[in-house]
Amino acid sequence: MLLFKSFILGCFKARHSSLDQNIVYKKTCSRRVSLSDLSNASALSIMSDLSNSLVGSNLQIFTFQELKDITQNFSKFNFLGEGGFGKVYKGFIDDKLRPRLEAQVVAVKALNLDGKQGHREWLTEVVILGQLKHRHLVNLIGYCCEDEHRLLVYEYLERGNLYEKLIKGYLAALPWLTRIKIAIGAAKGLAFLHEEEKPIIYRDVKASNILLDADYNAKLSDFGLAIDGPEEDQTHITTCVMGTHGYAAPEYINAGHLTTMSDVYSFGVVLLELLTGKKSVDKKRPTREQDLVEWARPLLKDSHKLDRIIDPRLEGQYSYEGARKIASLAYQCLSQNAKCRPTMRAVVKTLEPLMDLTDIPIGHFVYVVQNEGVNEGSLKVNNGF
Repeated sequence: MLLFKSFILGCFKARHSSLDQNIVYKKTCSRRVSLSDLSNASALSIMSDLSNSLVGSNLQIFTFQELKDITQNFSKFNFLGEGGFGKVYKGFIDDKLRPRLEAQVVAVKALNLDGKQGHREWLTEVVILGQLKHRHLVNLIGYCCEDEHRLLVYEYLERGNLYEKLIKGYLAALPWLTRIKIAIGAAKGLAFLHEEEKPIIYRDVKASNILLDADYNAKLSDFGLAIDGPEEDQTHITTCVMGTHGYAAPEYINAGHLTTMSDVYSFGVVLLELLTGKKSVDKKRPTREQDLVEWARPLLKDSHKLDRIIDPRLEGQYSYEGARKIASLAYQCLSQNAKCRPTMRAVVKTLEPLMDLTDIPIGHFVYVVQNEGVNEGSLKVNNGF
């Protein structure tokens, strides 16, 4: 068993983000433990590096019994969903569980030992989210590493994920400006990762990994597949292909070549989903429309054909100028040539002005949502828009 309780955690310092004026928290006291360290060093040396790099953090170490208690023994009534990592449960931490740990609703993710991901992916999340804080990355509160148990405890985000809100189980569409807001938030999260001194390639950009708080602020989640970007003398890194079908960049699929531009391509797929209201791959659609990128990308460069792909559930309640600019941006992000794609910083700069466009028709647009209460203990972040 790894002795994770030997962690001495912390030393975060506030600074201003280069992308916006809200405060971002980022480790500044020593070199960030890189993800390559996970494969290039022994478990004990990794623990030592983490101890030195995370001195003073508020990251909590939970016992397995504590997490059973706060989820009511992982009750089916608290079940939130399941992914490649494992099942996720809702829980509630009261203010008596830990000194200085506020009462709050949390999401507890438990590693499925028989699943697609394992201890390394679990450790990757601890390494990244234990060192980097940003309002568009999901906040990791703590973890459990006890015997065979590997669990992560996050802030609870009331609105679930983008896939659920955009595509799954909702009769009405997300409003146009809400879609833009979500795209901006996700883009800012990716830009933050890419602009690290040692860039981080997220490698799993998709709608279901973009979580939404009560105000529809987007936060990236599930960092198990993240990997360090190439060194200064490298053009790319070569690795085995992992991720989700329909989102991966062509150079990654064909040759295993990864750069930050691979994330940009995947973000382009998400932009296309926001524009069309359709998921990236759907075998139930007509044959030529099953792969969203193959079908829609040729139409993106002709503004006169936008009405053929725009989400009909919007019922015309969207900015035509905004849709044209998003179509153009998605077209660039989805370029087959990685060098022709924009950086995520450029993507943010293109998207932000779209919130201020005023050519949205005034009509009777109704958006039906579930009655989701906001718990007073939930974490709140300024939306920044």
